[in-house]
Amino acid sequence: MFKKILIANRGEIACRVIKTARRMGIQTVAVYSDADARAPFVAMADEAVHIGPSPAAQSYLIADKIIAACKATGAEAVHPGYGFLSERTSFAEQLAAEGIAFIGPPVGAIAAMGDKIESKKLAKAAGVNVVPGFVGEIEDTEHAVRISNEIGYPVMMKASAGGGGKGMRLAYTEQDVREGFEAVKREGLNSFGDDRVFIEKFILNPRHIEIQILGDQHGNILYLNERECSIQRRHQKVVEEAPSPFVTPKMRKAMGEQCVALARAVGYYSAGTVELIVSGADPSGESFYFLEMNTRLQVEHPVTECITGIDLVEQMIRVAAGEKLAFTQDDVKIEGWAIENRVYAEDPYRGFLPSTGRLVRYNPPVEGWTDDGSANGRRGVDGVRVDDGVYEGGEVSMFYDPMIAKLITWGETRDEAADLQIAALDAFEIEGLGHNIDFVSAIMQHPRFRSGELTTGFIAEEYPEGFTGAAASDAAKKHLAAIAGFIATARADRARQISGQLDGALEPPYDWTVTIGDQSFEVALDEDVTVNGEVIDLALEYTPGDRLVQAEVDDTVYGVKVEPTRSGLRMTTRGAIHNVQILPSRIAHLTRHMIEKVPPDLSKFLICPMPGLLVALHVAEGDKVEAGQPLAVVEAMKMENILRAEKSATVKKVNAKAGDSLAVDAIILELE
Repeated sequence: MFKKILIANRGEIACRVIKTARRMGIQTVAVYSDADARAPFVAMADEAVHIGPSPAAQSYLIADKIIAACKATGAEAVHPGYGFLSERTSFAEQLAAEGIAFIGPPVGAIAAMGDKIESKKLAKAAGVNVVPGFVGEIEDTEHAVRISNEIGYPVMMKASAGGGGKGMRLAYTEQDVREGFEAVKREGLNSFGDDRVFIEKFILNPRHIEIQILGDQHGNILYLNERECSIQRRHQKVVEEAPSPFVTPKMRKAMGEQCVALARAVGYYSAGTVELIVSGADPSGESFYFLEMNTRLQVEHPVTECITGIDLVEQMIRVAAGEKLAFTQDDVKIEGWAIENRVYAEDPYRGFLPSTGRLVRYNPPVEGWTDDGSANGRRGVDGVRVDDGVYEGGEVSMFYDPMIAKLITWGETRDEAADLQIAALDAFEIEGLGHNIDFVSAIMQHPRFRSGELTTGFIAEEYPEGFTGAAASDAAKKHLAAIAGFIATARADRARQISGQLDGALEPPYDWTVTIGDQSFEVALDEDVTVNGEVIDLALEYTPGDRLVQAEVDDTVYGVKVEPTRSGLRMTTRGAIHNVQILPSRIAHLTRHMIEKVPPDLSKFLICPMPGLLVALHVAEGDKVEAGQPLAVVEAMKMENILRAEKSATVKKVNAKAGDSLAVDAIILELE
C-alpha cells in the first residue's frame, strides 16, 4: 500500500480523498493555486505545494507542475479526482514514465472511453446500443448544419472531451446550430484543451441513468447498481439518487452486464461510470443507449456509497496498489435510498445566474462527516452527509465550478430520504452570494419528483417561467404568521429593555398584523397564541439576533431562516423566501395611506447579470437591434451566457469591449 499520495484537484473532492486516505493511514499532499491558498483541503492535507496562479490553465491543468510536486514531496501515487487532468491520457502516461502510480484506469481505457467520439465507435463495434448521430470530424458551422438537418431536430452538440455540463448545446433549429456550434468549440477548448465537436439525436422524454463500474487489475469487474441523474439544468446534474425509481431488477441486470462487458472490452479497472440515456416513453425500460463512459470518480459517487456501503475512493486506492477486489457481484446490495443535491453558487430567482463572492455566513446542517469504515459511517450524521470544501469567510471564485457543497441524505425509503433533504436544506445557512437551496428544496417537495416521473426536461417543463419559490399552502402561511408574531414580540421586548428610557414599565406589543404576500393575519400572543382567532399550538425558542429558528407549529416542524427588514422579516423556509410585514395591530390600518414606490425602468440598458468576462460584443453604436437578437456573450465559471435584446431598439452607447472583466450590474450598452 502507498505511504503517501498526492491529490491533483481542489475543493470538496480533495477533502473527500484526504478523509479516506487518512482513515487508511496514508499521508496526503495537496496542490493549490493562488485562489485556494486558504482553502480547507490545503489545511487538511499533511503537506501542500503551491502550483501557480488562480486560472486552472495556469495551475491545476499543468501536468509538469503536478509531477514536480510529487517529486518534491515523495508522493508515490496521484488521485486526480474529477475534472481537470482526471481523463487526460498524456497525464497518466507522464506519471507512468516517472514511476508514479495513477489512481485511476489504464491509459488505454482512458483513451478509448474518455474521448466521446472514439468511445461511441468502440461501443457500436461491441454491439452496444448507441444514440443515432454523426461520429467523426466536423469541419465548420456549415458542415454542422448539414449534419443536423440529416439527423433531424432536435440535436445535441457536444464537445468531444467535455464533461460536467460544459461544452453542450441543444439545437431545435438550424439557427440554434449556427449560434451554438462555435460556442461549443470555444467551451471545449477553454475547459478541456480540445475543440472537437460531435452531434447526435436528442432522445425525447429522456431519463439519464448511469451504472457505477468497479474493476481490479486481476480481471474482476463489477457493477455497483445504478444512479438516476435525470434532473439537470443546462445539462449539468442538480439532483442524483440511487437506486432509480424507474429501473427494475431485470433492467438493472441487463444494463449492468452490458456495461461490464463494455468495460472488459477495453481492459478497464478502477472506478468508472457508464452513462446511459433511457427513453421514458418506453414503459418496458428496454430502450437504453450508451451515452459515454467517464473514466474517473463521479461527483455523485456518495449516493452509491450510501446504498452499497462501499467506499469508492478506498477501492480506487487499493486497486491502484494492485489489490484484488475483496467482494463479488453477489455481495453488492441495495440498502435503503440515497439522494444528493448539488448546492450551487447560482441564483435561481435571477434565472440561475452564476454568483461569486464571499461566504459571509456558511453553516451546513451537519459539520461534514467522518467515515468510521462502516456502511453507516458513509451515511453521515443521522442520515445527513455534507461533502464540501469551503469555509465561512472564504470566497467562491469565478475561476472554478460554482458548486459549494453536496448534500446527501439516506433513508430506508425514497420519501424518507427526500424528507431529510427538505429538513437539512432548511437548516443549511449560506449568506453573501446567491445559491440554489430554495430551488432544490422545491424539487424535493414537487409532486412529480415524489412520483418518480422524471426526465432530463424536468426543470424546463416544471419551471418554464423561471423559479419564484416553492408554493406555500395557506396552512404554512398561517404557521409562519404565528412564528413572525412571536419573533416580533421578542424583538420589541428586547428594544424596550435596552432603550433605558421607559423605566421598564411599558409592555411590548402582543397583537400584530402580519402580512405574507397578499394575505394578512391577526396574531395575538396572550395565554394562547391565536391566528385570526384560531388557537395555534406553537413551540420555539428565539433570542433576538438568531438567524435560524427551529419551530413546531400544530405538529409541523419548520426550520426558518430569519433576516430583519425595514418593515418586518425576510423568512425563508421550505424552498421559498417570504417578505413578511409585521405591524402592531393598532397602527396596521395606516399602511393604506402609504405611497407605493415604483421601480425605475432599466429596460434601455444591457446590464451584465453576473461577474464575468465579456467574450464577444455583437453590435456597435448606431446599430438597430430586434427583440431576441444576441448582443453580447459573457463567460462566467467556465460557461458562456448569451445576452439578448428585450425589445426593438437602436444602440445609443457602448460602455465595454470584448476582453473586459465586468462586475455584476455593469452597464454594457445603452439602447434607445
